[in-house]
Amino acid sequence: MTEVGQKAPDVQLVDTEKKLVKISDFKGKTTVLLFFPGAFTGTCTKEMCAFRDEISKYNNLNANVVGISVDSPFALKAFKSANNLSFTLLSDFPRNAINSYGVPLNDFAGIVGYTTSKRSVFVLDKDQNVRFKWVSDNPGVEPDYAVVAKETEKAR
Repeated sequence: MTEVGQKAPDVQLVDTEKKLVKISDFKGKTTVLLFFPGAFTGTCTKEMCAFRDEISKYNNLNANVVGISVDSPFALKAFKSANNLSFTLLSDFPRNAINSYGVPLNDFAGIVGYTTSKRSVFVLDKDQNVRFKWVSDNPGVEPDYAVVAKETEKAR
């Protein structure tokens, strides 16, 4: 599992336009990685919309906000459009990121054999060191948004 103080794993993912993106592409700016279990699910929609509604705060901190899900890039593109999300969403369909960061969630929603990610937040400094980590074993629990914003500011 990736811990505070460690270098963030540099995995390669796919964005909503089917372009390859590495976590290191965000180097040079504070980055907030938001792992979420599934597009179009209730708590995930609420969480992503909460960050959408506070995006100016993160822009003022010169921080990237990046959502990561095991959903396909096609589903994430539809999710991004339906919810007017202005930040990057990345597909971890092969589950490399959730395994590298140590946040897999097995049997999501009672579906045996379906692995997604635990709801989690990693704040990376401009050098890609993990400065804050929050992970929930319960996919229905949202992060404390004020704490994430405060930790993002501290990581600058």
